[in-house]
Amino acid sequence: MRDLQQTVNAIKENIEKVLVGKSDIIDLVVTALLANGHILLEDVPGTGKTMLAKSLAKSLKADFKRIQFTPDLLPSDITGINYYNQKEGDFIFREGPVLTNILLADEINRATPRTQSSLLECMEERQLTIDGKTYILKKPFLVIATQNPIETAGTFPLPEAQLDRFLMQLSMGSPTLEDEVFLLNRFIKASPLENLMPVCTGEELLKMQEDIKDIYVHPSLMEYMVSIVQKTRNHNDIALGVSPRGSLSFLRTAQAYSAIKGFQYVIPEHIRYIAPFVLSHRLMLKTSFQRIDASRDILSSILEDIPVPTENFSGK
Repeated sequence: MRDLQQTVNAIKENIEKVLVGKSDIIDLVVTALLANGHILLEDVPGTGKTMLAKSLAKSLKADFKRIQFTPDLLPSDITGINYYNQKEGDFIFREGPVLTNILLADEINRATPRTQSSLLECMEERQLTIDGKTYILKKPFLVIATQNPIETAGTFPLPEAQLDRFLMQLSMGSPTLEDEVFLLNRFIKASPLENLMPVCTGEELLKMQEDIKDIYVHPSLMEYMVSIVQKTRNHNDIALGVSPRGSLSFLRTAQAYSAIKGFQYVIPEHIRYIAPFVLSHRLMLKTSFQRIDASRDILSSILEDIPVPTENFSGK
C-alpha cells in the first residue's frame, strides 16, 4: 500500500494530463475525495466541469455512472425501481445509476425538486430506501454535480438541504492565454482522457479517508473554526448560518487539505484557504438575490474579524 502523499500526487498528475492550469481546483477536488464529501461544480458551459469529473473517475479503479438531469427525469431513474417480472412471477429490483462509486450528476438544477430530493438520503447516509427496503451504497461513494449559474430558464434552484450536503462548491474559471494555447496543442490530435489509466484503487482511497482522521487539530484551531461558524449564525446579513453538519465538513476538509499538502497537523492558513469553498454555499442571505460571490464577501469579512490563533499547532 503506497503512502498517502504518493497516491495523492499520482491522482493529481493523472488529472493534470487532461486539465490545464487547474492545479488549485484539482487540489480541492482531491481534498473532497479524501474527506469523503460531495462536490458541486458551478460554472458556465465549456469550462471543463464534466471533463474534471470524468478524469477523476478514470484515475480511480472504481465504478462510474453519469446522469443527465432533465425536467422529465424521475426519482426512479436515479435510484432504481422494483418491477414485476412475469417470467419469475415476482418483483425484481432494477438498480439505478446511483448504485456506483462515483456519480456525475450533470446539470443537477434542471431536474425538479422531487427528483433532486432522491439524492438526499444517498448523499448523507450513503444508503437508499425503496419500497421500505434499504440498500447500502458502494464504498467509496462520491457525487460530483454540475450546474450552470447563468441559464435560469427551465432550472430549479437547489434547496438548502441539498446544498448543505455538498462538502464544497467550486468554480472552474477561465484559463489564461498561455494555458488555453497549451490546451489547444494538447487536444489537437486526440483527447488525453481516452488514454487515462487508474492510479488508485477503491481500497486505497478508503484507507486514505481513514488516515486523514489522524491529522492533528490543535484545540485552539478547533475553537477558531467553531468561532467562524458561530459568527455566520449571528451576522446581520445572514438569515441562516452554517449548520453543525457544515462544522463537521469544515473540520474534515481542513484535515484532508493539510494531508495533501504534506502536513501531519492543521494550520490556520489551511483553514482560512478552504473556508470559502466549504462554508459560502451553506449561507442563506437576507437579501432576496442570492449569489455565491456575496456569500464569499461576507465570509471574508468574518475571517478578517476573528483573531487568528498563534501557537505551536503540531501538538508536540
